[in-house]
Amino acid sequence: MEERIVFHVDFDYFYAQCEEIRDSKIKGKCVAVCIFSDRGGDSGAIATANYNARKFGVKSGIPIMLAKNKLKEEDAVFLPADFDYYSDMSSKGMEIIEKYADVFEYVGRDEAYLDVTKKTEADFHNAEHLAQQLKNEIRNNLKLTCSVGITPNKLLSKIASDYKKPDGLTTVKPEQVEEFLSPLKIREIPGIGKKTEDIFTQMNVHTIEELRRINIFDLNKIFGRKTGGYIFNSAKGIDTEIVKERPPTIQFSKIVTLKKNSKELKFLQENVMELCVQLNIIAIENNKMYRSIGIQFVNEDLSTKTKSRMLKNPVSNEDQLKKVANQLLEEALVEQVMLVRRIGVRISEFSDVEGQSSITNYF
Repeated sequence: MEERIVFHVDFDYFYAQCEEIRDSKIKGKCVAVCIFSDRGGDSGAIATANYNARKFGVKSGIPIMLAKNKLKEEDAVFLPADFDYYSDMSSKGMEIIEKYADVFEYVGRDEAYLDVTKKTEADFHNAEHLAQQLKNEIRNNLKLTCSVGITPNKLLSKIASDYKKPDGLTTVKPEQVEEFLSPLKIREIPGIGKKTEDIFTQMNVHTIEELRRINIFDLNKIFGRKTGGYIFNSAKGIDTEIVKERPPTIQFSKIVTLKKNSKELKFLQENVMELCVQLNIIAIENNKMYRSIGIQFVNEDLSTKTKSRMLKNPVSNEDQLKKVANQLLEEALVEQVMLVRRIGVRISEFSDVEGQSSITNYF
């Protein structure tokens, strides 16, 4: 298989960094960006925090009240999230990043993968120069810092970009993969969460080097073939998924902060139905029909959960939208453990009502 060079570019503490750029007076302070709820006061959760705040245990998902308590002795700033501003900064950043790629894969507001194999002539030395140019251009134009991982695949590059944050640049050549991964904690593997980590802790397995000693059959027995195979390959730094073009999706969406955290069907249904009414009006005003309907939960720890369905034919019908959104809601609640803090509905895969042209949705 042909040797590839892949970048993972990740903006550092993105929302908080955007706020530092907007107001230079807060740089050096503990900065926390908050999602305040509609309940008033300090009700809500932290979206992200800068590194000064993280030193005191302030991180995304924790309640604002708890964060304020942790930082009560510090010079701290708590700001409401401004997603329009962050999206604008992200768009400008991604425009710069895309120029450096043979293949550009947008992941989210603050991260992207780049295949740079041709641009660098498959040379890691050239790749480091290219990554430094990319970082310099983003800093010079937007004052943003980012961290870049340079490795032979997406999995390793994601791990590497996180290795020397903030403002990091980490290169892992094929012959360095084992040495690089061995001392890392198993949580560094994308997708391994607390539950999986707890299972390995009981087995006295803490590092990737220790994880590598477990054979594939035992992993399959514990986690099932798909997850077991993923963990086995990841511990060896193996990832065959290619970088593929994926620009931001075109969609209409509405999201609301609930009056109380809940996973009660009837209460969530009321909110979803209201969002469906608003979304269908937007579709009609824009002369659009849609084929894809989705719902999103933002849980109390700020983790997200999504479910979507593709219809056989495009619709622009409020009853149909409500029916499908309600089915998705019921399905999503089956295994829902956490309480839901915000709930959203989205529509995509558009076509014009006259059927003349269509907007491509890449997800």
